[in-house]
Amino acid sequence: MQTEPRPTVVGLISDTHGLLRASVHEALKGVSLILHAGDVGGEEILEELRMIAPVHAVYGNTDPIGDPSLSQEIVIPVGDIEVHVSHGHELGSPTPEKLLSSYPHDVIVYGHTHRQLVSRADGRLVINPGAAGPRRFDLTPSVARLSVTGDKTEVEIVPID
Repeated sequence: MQTEPRPTVVGLISDTHGLLRASVHEALKGVSLILHAGDVGGEEILEELRMIAPVHAVYGNTDPIGDPSLSQEIVIPVGDIEVHVSHGHELGSPTPEKLLSSYPHDVIVYGHTHRQLVSRADGRLVINPGAAGPRRFDLTPSVARLSVTGDKTEVEIVPID
């Protein structure tokens, strides 16, 4: 009897803007990796996230360019897929169509708009986990959990308070 492979679960977070809510710890509990899609708001945010899991982060339009803890973009293999992370501001006003035409990867993670989004097109996935920091635009703060098993992906948006 063959057992089903266990998924790799990746925490997705963006737009913390210097505020990491305590509920993020529970929302991302058990993830093997955290990808931060920019507008971090300081090294202390990344330090606290590292208490949950290893962290890779990109800079957003409000982060200082040249910060050694932030990259312009991240491309990382997870299971049998490649995940691309950037803030999205590099495309002006990011949309799934713009992101899919700009980046060839299986999963594209971005932030910037503060709006949660999960979009599938041609077997690819575009995810905005929403903004996890200060409440803006009357949107509920959130993060996301990406589960990858081989080349199969599932994503869950997790509201935080």
